[in-house]
Amino acid sequence: MRHIARLTAAFCVLLSVASCGNLPQGAALRSEVLAQQEAEMPDFQVVPVTRAYVPMIASWPGTGYRSFEWIGTGGGTDAAQIAPGDMINLVIFDSQDNSLLTGLGERSTTINGIQVDENGAIFMPYVDRVQVAGLTPSGARTRIQRMLENIAPTVQVILTMQEGIRNSVDIAGGVSSPGSYPMKSRNFKILGLISQSGGIQPSLRNPVVRLLRGGATYEIFAEDLFATGKANTVLRPGDTVIVEADDRSFTALGASGTEDLIYFPKPQVTALEAVSLMGGLTDQRADPEGVLILREYPRSALSADGRGPTHPQVIFTFDLTSADGLFAARNFRVHPGDTVLATESPVTKAQTVFGLFGTVLGLGRQVQIATN
Repeated sequence: MRHIARLTAAFCVLLSVASCGNLPQGAALRSEVLAQQEAEMPDFQVVPVTRAYVPMIASWPGTGYRSFEWIGTGGGTDAAQIAPGDMINLVIFDSQDNSLLTGLGERSTTINGIQVDENGAIFMPYVDRVQVAGLTPSGARTRIQRMLENIAPTVQVILTMQEGIRNSVDIAGGVSSPGSYPMKSRNFKILGLISQSGGIQPSLRNPVVRLLRGGATYEIFAEDLFATGKANTVLRPGDTVIVEADDRSFTALGASGTEDLIYFPKPQVTALEAVSLMGGLTDQRADPEGVLILREYPRSALSADGRGPTHPQVIFTFDLTSADGLFAARNFRVHPGDTVLATESPVTKAQTVFGLFGTVLGLGRQVQIATN
């Protein structure tokens, strides 16, 4: 009789726990997460995502994205152009006797290592400063010769140039051979630099190419850079290119194959792809009608007319048991910083209750056998 009394007490405790809803579970139920939406003044907005509603949501402000843009190809020339820091070498010929430009009894003079100053000019005897930055070596030779013709009509000039460190571009990280590369022409483009540096490392996740120019930063995904010639921008002396892995991510939680921070493997990730990246929904636990995406908007993005979010915190809900829900999830873009939650099926809690009942009934049979 004592065993039966203990069994009865345990059974009553089990009924009490089941009725209070305190059974253990691995993830939240959809009804639990969305319970407050029925309140008179809910703290968050619930948006059921359908195919018809996806285009409107896509027009809402982006969250978690950087605002960097890319620049067009611009224009350039295949000829090298002189820039500050370059070194100019001159050979000056003059057939006149007693020329001011050559030594006594000589027909030519050589001047090596003339550095182009910060303002793009060089100093020449008898003609003072000559502006050469932006000119090709041929153009600079012509300009210098014309200026010297005022004092030596028969003068001839040969000019050669050595690129200085300021007539180069740098590439750092994410390529096989990072470093500084001289610009052989003013039509030196970013894909040429990446190629010369050995190409982007294959192991780099969804590589991002950043261009630092002056005080500005421009950014493009390598996938988009390679896709169109319009993005193959012309570099300028002093540019720095950085290739890095994409650091955007979303958080995966709930009844899925993994609960972790998941990085974007490509420029855009849809809700359906996010579920796949999470390892899919757990067959015995997940509620396919309760896939939720939690997102936060700044208050500046809120809309009073319903064309945008009405609350800073928004929960998008997906029903993956219908064709409409699947296509909606296929076209809905996940934003960096989103949380993708696979809620637990209510059936799981019922199965837990039945399992506990079965355990108690099994214990009852053992007690009955023991008393007999």
